[in-house]
Amino acid sequence: MSIEPGDCRSISSAAEGSPAVPAQPECCGPIGSRREFLTRSAFGIGAFALAHLLRQEGLLADVGKPGENLPMDLRLRAPYFAPRANAMISLFMHGGPSHVDLFDPKPELTKNSGSDYGGDVTFSFVNRASKKLFGSPFRFEKHGQCGTDVSELLPEIASIVDDIAVLRSMHTGHNGHEVSIRYFHGGIPGVTGRPTMGSWITYALGNESQNLPAYMVLADPEGHPVDGTLNWSSGFMPPLYQGTVLRPQEPRIFNLDPPARLKGTLQQQNLAFLDQLNQRHLRRHPGEAELEARIASYELAAAMQTAAKEALDISQEPDHIHKLYGIDEDVTRSYGERCLIARRLVERGVRFVQLFLGGQPWDNHSSIKTSLPAICKRTDKPAAGLVKDLKQRGLLDSTIVHWGGEIGRLPVCEGTLNDAAGRDHNGQGFTIWVAGGGFKGGLTYGETDEVGHKAAVNVLTPNDYQATILNQLGLDHTKLVYHNSGREQHLTDGRPARVVREILA
Repeated sequence: MSIEPGDCRSISSAAEGSPAVPAQPECCGPIGSRREFLTRSAFGIGAFALAHLLRQEGLLADVGKPGENLPMDLRLRAPYFAPRANAMISLFMHGGPSHVDLFDPKPELTKNSGSDYGGDVTFSFVNRASKKLFGSPFRFEKHGQCGTDVSELLPEIASIVDDIAVLRSMHTGHNGHEVSIRYFHGGIPGVTGRPTMGSWITYALGNESQNLPAYMVLADPEGHPVDGTLNWSSGFMPPLYQGTVLRPQEPRIFNLDPPARLKGTLQQQNLAFLDQLNQRHLRRHPGEAELEARIASYELAAAMQTAAKEALDISQEPDHIHKLYGIDEDVTRSYGERCLIARRLVERGVRFVQLFLGGQPWDNHSSIKTSLPAICKRTDKPAAGLVKDLKQRGLLDSTIVHWGGEIGRLPVCEGTLNDAAGRDHNGQGFTIWVAGGGFKGGLTYGETDEVGHKAAVNVLTPNDYQATILNQLGLDHTKLVYHNSGREQHLTDGRPARVVREILA
């Protein structure tokens, strides 16, 4: 039986309760595919719009020969080997948190503060360059059974040091923000048009939830971070694998509810009608993978109407959980809400969740004595609350939590060494931390030199970090492949990368 375009007479007959496919009008022939349906409907505007969307989102680009890439869907796929984790939450701190003021105390830097630094320094802002060593104005103390040193600016993170691995020897070799951000996200310094790590993970493993996107991005009320949408781009992969952005305020997803006139039976019948078109197309054109990706997103959107509303409703959480994340305090409310939503998402099967801050608030070029405490105050309690909450729910063992930025800060001051001094960019050595998912808690790994300028012991690159994250998810960075434009692509792109087994439990 052929299915005809959804003219007013056909749709209205379905609305009146008839479950059968509407009779065919005599004025037109059978519809063989969705493309024909879109072409005939609304004077062909449907087909034009679809083609525009597919072209705009890269779905008409070359995606490799049949059989080279994984199926273009988000159905659950088995990892290569037994994983330690099945989900990840990345708390990305744009701007470059100052490691020497937060996680990497340097007595020599404090002792020689005000003296000229004898080493070579690459400055990003030469007009404000100085070689005066700038000892941290903040106190460090040892915390936890492990005795890890943490700054007074992060008292809540200090309370979870026995659950985190502090990696003090990160190195990008680049001082710029974008070049290092793209290195962390896409595997190559500075290169655009590549899938981010979240895209690679969802491409490899699919999604445990068929009612929520696999890769979700929680945006900041103050706007997008530096490098904008490139932070969650699927690059040369189909947009099925890019991050789905949640608005920072309610409604976090527009148009989740259908218009009142379409709710209930009518909506169900319209979806059933569309599904019949989809199934007919699948039988006749099984190779149209780019359109199948678009269809999958339509189906997910329908499923999200109920699942997403429930997942994003933090009013269901008790008061003590709100307090754990700082939602009861003005300064921490926004970031705390997003950290809590991240937990609720991974709890419901979302594979990869990433939280960003607007702009680059860790980019403390001036007045670091006031600007650094301010951003620490916004994020410290929510980040620690997330780890504590995952742990008490038994989710930390299977969820990787990452905290860190793309670079660090220099041990010399920017500008005059006074209360208005800041620190310039430093991609030569800095700190991030990871928790859960089979990483050792209570660990510090790697070292920078005596003043915190360059990674000196057990140097780690973003590619090492990526290889290790993939390993914990049951993936081999050398075998995870996507073919694009006739080339075998990897997240680490064949660059030197190792699984850092010393930091694994």
